[in-house]
Amino acid sequence: MTRAETTNQRPGKSVLISGAGIAGSTLAWWLLARGFTPVLVEQAPQFRTGGYIIDFWSVGFDVAERMGLIPALRAAGYVNDRIVFVRADGSVRSCFGGAALRRALGDRFLSIRRGDLALEIWRGLAERAEVIFGDSIASLDETPDGVDVTFESGRRRSFELVVGADGLRSVVRRHAFGDTPDTEQYLGYCAAAFATGGYARRDEHTYLSYAAPGRQISRFALRNDGTGFLLVFAWPADPKALPRDMASQKKLLIAQFRDEPWMERSEIMSRLEASDDLYFDAVSQIHIPRWSKGRVALVGDAAYCPSLLAGEGSVFAVAGAYILAGELDRAAGDFARAFCSYEQSFKPFIEHKQKAARAFISSFTPRTAAGLFVRDIVLKLGAVPAIADLLMRHFVADRFQLPDYPAPAQRIF
Repeated sequence: MTRAETTNQRPGKSVLISGAGIAGSTLAWWLLARGFTPVLVEQAPQFRTGGYIIDFWSVGFDVAERMGLIPALRAAGYVNDRIVFVRADGSVRSCFGGAALRRALGDRFLSIRRGDLALEIWRGLAERAEVIFGDSIASLDETPDGVDVTFESGRRRSFELVVGADGLRSVVRRHAFGDTPDTEQYLGYCAAAFATGGYARRDEHTYLSYAAPGRQISRFALRNDGTGFLLVFAWPADPKALPRDMASQKKLLIAQFRDEPWMERSEIMSRLEASDDLYFDAVSQIHIPRWSKGRVALVGDAAYCPSLLAGEGSVFAVAGAYILAGELDRAAGDFARAFCSYEQSFKPFIEHKQKAARAFISSFTPRTAAGLFVRDIVLKLGAVPAIADLLMRHFVADRFQLPDYPAPAQRIF
């Protein structure tokens, strides 16, 4: 572990953050910059990079710009010029160019692997914040002065505040709030992602997909001769019945796509079988009445996951972490007021975006041939600039004004 060595920390303002991903690292970055003493605990044995491709824009882009990260993110990221859907023989059935996206967002948009985004945020923390790898929170006991934390390793420590930034199935949320049957709302799909090297078909700067009713395989060319794949399929059964081990997950994926006639399917399934790094999960949203309870708060997917297929989870994680840190600084020790302001500021926007995400998923992977036909028509209409601009304003424009907080008294990054 490493410990912060900054000179502008506030004694007693210790914050334990569960999760060293995008939300947790962003929160730690801003807390350090504002004089707090964050400590990160991460279940993984080391920092995780790579992952599937995400799009990064909007309020998340604005926060990253304030952190001075945009040049590094552009260097690590990718430019996606086209979305292309193909037939079984590989011919194009519909496509959508990137010009409309650039008109809607200007140059404030990039695609990047999820872990690489987290890594660029992490670089500013590695020698400044205490980080505990290979451990997790076993219990939380709130006291009048703080929160007593017992870790899975058996160690015990106390912190003034605890924040869960530990994803869809947050340990902090479970311990402090108690999940109810309505907390995780399953959206009827499953998704899997993996990467491989040496895949012959590249289609640079293109997000290419083959789709059938209720199923979709997409690929994207990565650096160093890599290719990332995303597989999505409708799963009407109870998501709790999904397999947990990688071997069984691979078998389920292969069975789901076995009968698809796409010319690339066989090779992709062979690459899947050989992969030793597979992401697999149900597609769900998180809905909870409050994002804080006492001295414990949640940020990112732990509080308001919009779903993997919504496309803005990382954007919301970065923005939410920035707002939470800013409100804690503004409240000058009154954490209850800070948590309330954080939620009042951001939650109405998030609820609107979650509703839009639920509607979007059926367009991302339609369950019927008719749905695929309609999607193709919409994408073809996108070749008309006026229609493309209207679609982009509807799908990507975020009407949220990011709060301005006083600049940190001392720049430490």
